[in-house]
Amino acid sequence: MAAGGDLHRTLDAVWRIESARIIGALTRLVRDVGIAEELAQDALVVALEQWPVKGVPDNPGAWLTTTARNRALDLLRHRGMQAAKADALTWEIETQMQDGAPPPPDAGFDNPLGDDVLRLIFITCHPVLSVDAQVALTLKLVAGLSTPDIARAFLVPEATLAQRIVRAKRTLTEARVPFDLPDAAELGRRLDAVLKVIYLIFNEGYAATAGEDWMRPALCEEALRLGRVLAELAPAAAEVHGLVALMEIQASRLHARTDAHGNPVLLLEQNRSRWDRLLIRRGLAALERAAALGGFGPYALQAAIAACHARAARAEDTDWARIAALYDALSQVAPSPVVELNRAVAVGMAFGPQAGLDIADALRDEPALKHYALLPAVRGELLARLGRHAEASAAFRDAAALTRNARERALMEDRTRAEGSKT
Repeated sequence: MAAGGDLHRTLDAVWRIESARIIGALTRLVRDVGIAEELAQDALVVALEQWPVKGVPDNPGAWLTTTARNRALDLLRHRGMQAAKADALTWEIETQMQDGAPPPPDAGFDNPLGDDVLRLIFITCHPVLSVDAQVALTLKLVAGLSTPDIARAFLVPEATLAQRIVRAKRTLTEARVPFDLPDAAELGRRLDAVLKVIYLIFNEGYAATAGEDWMRPALCEEALRLGRVLAELAPAAAEVHGLVALMEIQASRLHARTDAHGNPVLLLEQNRSRWDRLLIRRGLAALERAAALGGFGPYALQAAIAACHARAARAEDTDWARIAALYDALSQVAPSPVVELNRAVAVGMAFGPQAGLDIADALRDEPALKHYALLPAVRGELLARLGRHAEASAAFRDAAALTRNARERALMEDRTRAEGSKT
């Protein structure tokens, strides 16, 4: 039997992996994303009550799914839905209990992929919602991010974000949005929001905003899987291939981004022999497809930046001038304070730390970056390269205070001490 702390960590890990699939499957059955989330949360509460007494089941994901589906069955029966629907659901539950396998695709849908998670993304990215509401709700339901984590990703107050999510669920319920993949014409209307969501899910996996781990690789894998599926659904959409290229290349570095103890290893210090060459080749091929389709939007440009790193056999071989030029283009196509901060890094590497610091310093009064840990972290790095060690130490101290990720905080604290010792 797991101790209290171990049990909660186990349940949290299982929930992060399984919640999107469970909520997606429940939404397909009860046709209401808000109710589906409540049913999934009910199963989580039951696990918290029963697992300390009975122990963690052999297949905790299947246990949560079965419990949630039992709740759905009770709800459907209470509503007096047709016996055939209840019988079909009962069969699914019994099958799940026997072997822990996922349920078969619902015969009433034309979707050949049978992917409940992708369906869930498309329902939460319905145009009845604003783009910000689409992305926030999908990150909550699909990525399993907390409201504070999403608020940080949006650079908005937590209360604002929470209200946005509540309103979004209510709007979907009132609009009776169908749980299905859109046809080709409708696909285009939702594609931008879906791409943004998958991108943010990947980013949360690549550099977790909070928690004890530097990364959440399962989120990267899920985002990459969804991107590949989406590329099959929309083969002529250049930015879909651009996003897939970006994720493939970035994912190639996952094994090199931490040491044996889980501590962060920054890009320029990574052992590039640990980069996954197959993923790099897949990414470069996807980037070529995006270019052939005439696409150099935000994702394709970011993929081109990632490709510069992937093609450099050593850190010192990196073409920083090209990367800076690509960030110049990205800042024109998709201007944002975060893009500008990344441009400061590239310019600092290509043309000297003072040039990069000038850009970073211009962002210090940017409201959206007021609580963004990477701004003082970037400034700290540039100041350190200029030999301004006391200022660098103070900047790293500010970064440590702002981050909610334990590994990143430890890294910033180490840099604070290292720069302080040089003064």
